[in-house]
Amino acid sequence: MINITLKQLRYFEALARHRHFGRAAEACAISQPALSMQIKEMEDVLGAALFERSARQIRLTQFGEVAAERARDILRAADELGDLARASRERLVGRLRVGVIPTIAPYLLPKVMTDLSARYPELEIHVRETVTPKLIQELSDGQLDTAIVALPVSEGTLAETPLFHENFVLVRSAKEANAPLPNADSLREMRLLLLEEGHCFRDQALSFCNMPSGPPREVLDASSLSTLVQMVSAGMGVTLIPEMAVPVETRSASVSISRFEAPEPARTVGMVWRKTSPLANQLTEIADVVRQCA
Repeated sequence: MINITLKQLRYFEALARHRHFGRAAEACAISQPALSMQIKEMEDVLGAALFERSARQIRLTQFGEVAAERARDILRAADELGDLARASRERLVGRLRVGVIPTIAPYLLPKVMTDLSARYPELEIHVRETVTPKLIQELSDGQLDTAIVALPVSEGTLAETPLFHENFVLVRSAKEANAPLPNADSLREMRLLLLEEGHCFRDQALSFCNMPSGPPREVLDASSLSTLVQMVSAGMGVTLIPEMAVPVETRSASVSISRFEAPEPARTVGMVWRKTSPLANQLTEIADVVRQCA
């Protein structure tokens, strides 16, 4: 009987994901030598190499590729066993891993975290903030319990629960406050500032303007809504932001806010989780709290 521990499988999965001993060790909160030793022990037990190592990089062997998929399945099953135990209790307790996209996290999470902590004092919430594709992948791999994203995600293995509907507003320099309100066609002719590739909010804004995903040079990219608003304040162009971001992002910027005429650009924000999750009922409760906060 091959004796491999769940801890070793988690270390192996982290290294397979990061392809870097330092980053994998940091993700696992252990030292790099300790991680290397555990991987070596696992390879000795299996009698086969999991990684090809060179001075500049590491890559999975053919056997390692297959083993990584099996390891993820085993770890997901082990996590769901713990979820089953939590689901059998009368109250929400233990760790809850929540993913949130960057265009929602700073504006919604403070209220949500406060309300959840008050309602479920024994719940330990771990938040992961990143773009939608990464959240969906980590959710599918069992690294997250749920995620708050823009719907739909159109992933057959995930359940979707709408939380609220939110409009986008136009942000212009304060000097342009009284200028005529542009429509979608007019925006295509303006210097439109958007989030960088990978953000679903970027795609939604481009869709409203009927612009291709590969934008022209006059469309500039930024990594956050804060950067976009400050660029607008400096007179570099115009941008769109979700309504929930207005109080936070415009308080120290010389900008004007305008609403579009109907139909306004908008998004539906919701929660997603695996359809097989034993925590589905508890996550529905969490969704109700988030909905009330919004």
